[in-house]
Amino acid sequence: MTAPRVSVVVPSHDRPLRLRWLLNALEEQTLPREEFEVLVVHDSQGAQTDLLLASHPLGVSAQRVAPSGPATKRNAGWRAARAPLVVFTDDDCRPAPDWLERLLAVADAQPGAIVQGPVVVDPDELVVLHHAPWARSQEVTPPSAYGQTANIAYPRDLLGRTGGFDEALPVAAGEDTDLLIRAKALGAPQMAAPDAVVLHAVFDLGLGDKMREAWRWTHLAEVVKRHPQLREHLVLRVFWKVDHPLMLLALAGVVLRRPWLMAPWALRRLGAYGPGPRARARAATEIAGNAAVDLAELSAAVRGSVRARTLFL
Repeated sequence: MTAPRVSVVVPSHDRPLRLRWLLNALEEQTLPREEFEVLVVHDSQGAQTDLLLASHPLGVSAQRVAPSGPATKRNAGWRAARAPLVVFTDDDCRPAPDWLERLLAVADAQPGAIVQGPVVVDPDELVVLHHAPWARSQEVTPPSAYGQTANIAYPRDLLGRTGGFDEALPVAAGEDTDLLIRAKALGAPQMAAPDAVVLHAVFDLGLGDKMREAWRWTHLAEVVKRHPQLREHLVLRVFWKVDHPLMLLALAGVVLRRPWLMAPWALRRLGAYGPGPRARARAATEIAGNAAVDLAELSAAVRGSVRARTLFL
């Protein structure tokens, strides 16, 4: 068989319905089918994912691996790829019909480049993001300093020279950024493909899940230690989010019995939905939950800082 021009690598874990939507979107690509292959690497528990991959009309190269993080799955995928260009996306994404065609056009014009496209909230699920207080999605404007793998392409030989994703970073939290920086250090330019759009799902997390999810960001401190240039993108070169220094100030207000120190964080949170009375009333109902989320994120960052022996909050 003639080798494809593009290999699409997808790590997956227990999302058979979302994965089906992704495969359906790949089936609708304007790039001729013989010019790309799809490799799905998964560690799903049930049989649904295996049945989907075996029966989907797109025709997928599937690989089941032991329970592992996305770095391990992506490495298994690109190492099995046959094309000179490897495109990464995720099982909670839906690419536009001309996605691969647009990425490939930029990659062909810039040989050896890392090519990144935009990620936007799936418009079919936007209502969830607007109404669920702790919903999660992703938006990326390329070229991003973080190299998010929802929509990015690497030359296969460049992946070989970097060794791929660092599997010591066990969850989806900075492993993509680490790879991007190492690849650019080898001289690879990073280019934007602004018309190669991927839609990202929205997940309606409850407060408990939102707090638990915060702990995966523990590993970001290690990435910042390895690549101190990332501090240029942090607040005051230390803080991950603007809310975090304000929350520390609020905590100082509690400890020192100085309520006015809590005002900057509270005012920022109360203005989350706009200045109107209804917007502020909604924000007020969520303020305790948001305090809990910020504290969970700070706790994860502190834990990561201790492990990595670097200051990252």
